[in-house]
Amino acid sequence: MSLEAGCVAVVVVAAVVTYVLTFAIRKVAVGRGVVVQPDAERVHTQTTPTAGGVAMAVGFAGAVLVAGQIGAFRADFFNTTAPAGVLAAVGVMALLGLVDDVRPVSPPAKVAGQVLAAMVLYFFGVTMTQIKVPFFPGYLVLGASILPLVTALWVVGIANAVNLIDGLDGLAAGVVAIASGALCVYGLRLIHLGALAGNNIGPLLAAATCGICIGFLPHNFHRAKVFMGDTGAMVLGLLMAAATMEIGGQASYVLSGATYFFLAPLAVPVVILAVPLLDTAFAVVRRMIRRTKVTERDLEHLHYRLMRLGHGHRRAVLLLWAWTLVLSALVLYPTFYPRWNAVVPFVVAILAVALVTMFRPGVRRRGSERLAVAVANEAEYGENALVDESNPGEEKGAGTSRDGQPVGGHGTDSDAYRRAHRRRFARHHPPMRG
Repeated sequence: MSLEAGCVAVVVVAAVVTYVLTFAIRKVAVGRGVVVQPDAERVHTQTTPTAGGVAMAVGFAGAVLVAGQIGAFRADFFNTTAPAGVLAAVGVMALLGLVDDVRPVSPPAKVAGQVLAAMVLYFFGVTMTQIKVPFFPGYLVLGASILPLVTALWVVGIANAVNLIDGLDGLAAGVVAIASGALCVYGLRLIHLGALAGNNIGPLLAAATCGICIGFLPHNFHRAKVFMGDTGAMVLGLLMAAATMEIGGQASYVLSGATYFFLAPLAVPVVILAVPLLDTAFAVVRRMIRRTKVTERDLEHLHYRLMRLGHGHRRAVLLLWAWTLVLSALVLYPTFYPRWNAVVPFVVAILAVALVTMFRPGVRRRGSERLAVAVANEAEYGENALVDESNPGEEKGAGTSRDGQPVGGHGTDSDAYRRAHRRRFARHHPPMRG
């Protein structure tokens, strides 16, 4: 069996195991009270189980173990300790996320757990060994003294980037499914061209990651029947970090020349993950401007800005999937047709300018008020409740809420903003029990 066929088999196994196991996780989560209750701080309107990421972690482990029995992987991929290291790191990250889903963990403790998972990867040899320095010929080989720090920063950064975009049903799973699928194709292309060692586990990790996202999406697309929680978001972030380090940080030469911002091939995974990385960068800039904590939630993430522009829940998710797909295709195409190398940086720059122009990190109170009104209305009347653009203080279908308070046309932007601003959009945390 070829590597390509082996990766397809891994995707299928990961998807099937995750899909089937999620039914059981949903049932257990409801029975144990690991659920997210609807309240004034949340966007969903019904009690929803969380910690669905447990099924994703188990699905990944099952896919990797099955891959060990496939001829394409058995000969080379499992002659190293890397697969065991990734499985151990996934276990650490999944346990951390599960604890946070049951009883929220403080940000410093969460980062400490992410660093621990990164160190597990490092000690098992899953890290990047070289990077391309801008305007410098050749590669900078990373020494043993700097590798732990680089690995930790990369894992923490990617894990939190995925965590931040897990704000709408199906968003994180869909974006990571597209990104990991593209990364798998890129890794296989590098192996085919001799730029990557044949026993590199990057394509296998990317294929399994894509599979668990595909298997989880039927349960998670709007309206979600289960949330992945921090368990799933951080496991996906860890896997994407490991796959990008294995593929982008270990290629032996610049496949596409020095045109990908002088950073190829590491820039290819970065561009593929541009949506969550840009969202994270915008969030950091916003909070620095406000002089607030980096961990403070707000309503200014890319997906909320799309909703503010008038897109519904599903459409906002689909648009960000489309952005990820376009960026992935853009950087993959020249690896098959190198004559387009020189065009890629300019097109990516144009897309980046467009994103900054539409979703700049500054804060608009009026825009936040409109989003708050839309969310309050959706909670009462469903996704089709719209803001009347001619009078932002009124909504179509306005009326009275279940508790007798006015909604939409009977209230003002500021009233709705104050009511709905408390909603914690960015993450789905279960309530404290007991």
